[in-house]
Amino acid sequence: MSETAAANAPRIGFVSLGCPKALTDSELILTQLAAEGYQTSKTLEGADLVIVNTCGFIDEAVQESLEAIGEALSVGGGKVIVTGCLGAKTIAAPASAAAAGQSGASGGEPENLIRRMHPAVLAVTGPHATQEVMDAVHRHLPRPHDPFLDLVPGAFGAAGIKLTPRHYAYLKISEGCNHRCTFCIIPSLRGDLVSRPVGDVLKEAQALFEGGVKELLVISQDTAAYGVEVKYRTGFWEGRPIKTRMLDLVRALADLAGQYGAWLRLHYVYPYPHVDEVLALMAEGRVLPYLDVPFQHSAPSVLRRMKRPASGEQNLERIRRWRALCPQLVIRSTFIAGFPGETPAEFEHLLDFIAQARLDRVGCFAYSPVDGAAANALPGMLPAQERQARRARLMAVAEAVSTAKLRERVGAVMQVLVDAAPALGRKGGVGRSYADAPEIDGVVHLLTPEKISKQLRVGQFTQARIVDTRGHDLVGVPV
Repeated sequence: MSETAAANAPRIGFVSLGCPKALTDSELILTQLAAEGYQTSKTLEGADLVIVNTCGFIDEAVQESLEAIGEALSVGGGKVIVTGCLGAKTIAAPASAAAAGQSGASGGEPENLIRRMHPAVLAVTGPHATQEVMDAVHRHLPRPHDPFLDLVPGAFGAAGIKLTPRHYAYLKISEGCNHRCTFCIIPSLRGDLVSRPVGDVLKEAQALFEGGVKELLVISQDTAAYGVEVKYRTGFWEGRPIKTRMLDLVRALADLAGQYGAWLRLHYVYPYPHVDEVLALMAEGRVLPYLDVPFQHSAPSVLRRMKRPASGEQNLERIRRWRALCPQLVIRSTFIAGFPGETPAEFEHLLDFIAQARLDRVGCFAYSPVDGAAANALPGMLPAQERQARRARLMAVAEAVSTAKLRERVGAVMQVLVDAAPALGRKGGVGRSYADAPEIDGVVHLLTPEKISKQLRVGQFTQARIVDTRGHDLVGVPV
């Protein structure tokens, strides 16, 4: 696009909220906007139109999304398109509206939540709806006249635009989920599992590596279920047959990562038995020895009420087996405290599991009665204060384990991916080890290098000797 055309191009403000899966949806939309010649910005002031990609998973996320939409309407000139998980949520029409026979509320039919709260928005879509969003943009802000589809500034070729720093990126391998966990509404928002063709996934991965990505984070709703709905059919990559299956995909991604000296990290891996096969790749150093596994609870009775997949009763033994296969394995997980009907004995079972499993990183939510979740109808809903108290107790146990495991790393030399390096590291920097996923885990605070000639650069690896711990983080000296 010429400089004159760029200066005159419509400007779209963009707000992206929610999880990495929502982030990849934002990246698809931004890539298409740039391909069609629109300018995009993270700021709202002066925008001709604003797109807000929302999250609707828990109450706090819903509130944050509604506030962001309100801000976009007031600051962004009033032209707002909303997409994302919250866009798919409905609420019951008020009785007064139904009685009055108002449009959209006749007979008490459900109303779109965003339309109810912010009726001035121009359009509302659900998640993973790039074309619907673009159609709405075209209606309300006509596209520029000279798009260059193959010249997208700042893009990674076939991988498009990314919102992450250029040295790491998320790779979404599937959309939706086949499980019906009683606390979760994701299937109602994103639908059943749909695995991306294996060739498309590998093409995007290669484009990212070629563009300089040094850490690829594989995400989905259920990474270990990749390909199950297509019966692991055979796809093709560079003329080679590859099954649409987690192990085969991870092997191919590991081969690509190895060619570029990059890390490969796996997220949202349910603890199915076949995950054991991936541990061999971790032990060989081809995949980071890191697993993000959403256990959610340990008590068999609670897991049954949650309708969790896999055999949760055997998770302690499974973790021991994983560590035998790959001793350096780091495990992160999330849990729910105060699930409806959770007895004191069931909660103590969970605390014992946390202590015995010695998980490296733990996140915990107090149960949140999200609208539409089947668990809300279960008997034994605990008071909010008790749910929060149980969360605090669980995190105290988890943090004690995590702190002790961090101290065990003092004296070790670890490879660190540099995320920040003021003055080329002369003032130190910040990075992450294989044990630290961006934004959700800790970091490695890098001190001034011992050698005056040593430089640190963002997106490059360095070796660091760990000398101390700092909360959830490590402190290291580049060597």
